Amino acid sequence: MKKLYIIRHAKSSWNFDLPDENRPLALRGRRDVFRVGRVLSRTENTPDLLITSHASRAIYTALFLADEWGYPEADIQIDERMYHAYSNVLLDILSEIDDNINSVAIFGHNPGFTDLANHFNDTYIDNVPTCGVYGFELEIDRWEDIRDASSQKTTMVLPKKLPRKP
Repeated sequence: MKKLYIIRHAKSSWNFDLPDENRPLALRGRRDVFRVGRVLSRTENTPDLLITSHASRAIYTALFLADEWGYPEADIQIDERMYHAYSNVLLDILSEIDDNINSVAIFGHNPGFTDLANHFNDTYIDNVPTCGVYGFELEIDRWEDIRDASSQKTTMVLPKKLPRKP
């Protein structure tokens, strides 16, 4: 059994004239990531591995959640292939994970993250919102078998559904 957390980056800012991959988190994004992090730290075990896109907004989302989870920042892996990746690329990345890793959280972008969540979910998800988290238990022993994994949604944390002060 493996566990996968699909986490879309928190809301980014458009207030700066920067290339897309360098956009920082917006104020709402910074607030949301701390709220979501507090929930995850109370309800979910710390994943064995965190992998993020190289985009600034994804890296900072991963860093803030790592802090809440007690995951060492230096151990976060950055994979440039995750930047606006389609779900088939995300599945390729996940299939390469060492089988000693039992749980992983990935941080990245839509539309690939919504497509990936729909790959595992039994009902259609219209959109993984910014800073949204979907967690799945996968009935596999080897990550290379992820494409055909039976799964069950175990976690759903959506910032707009959280109380203002969790």
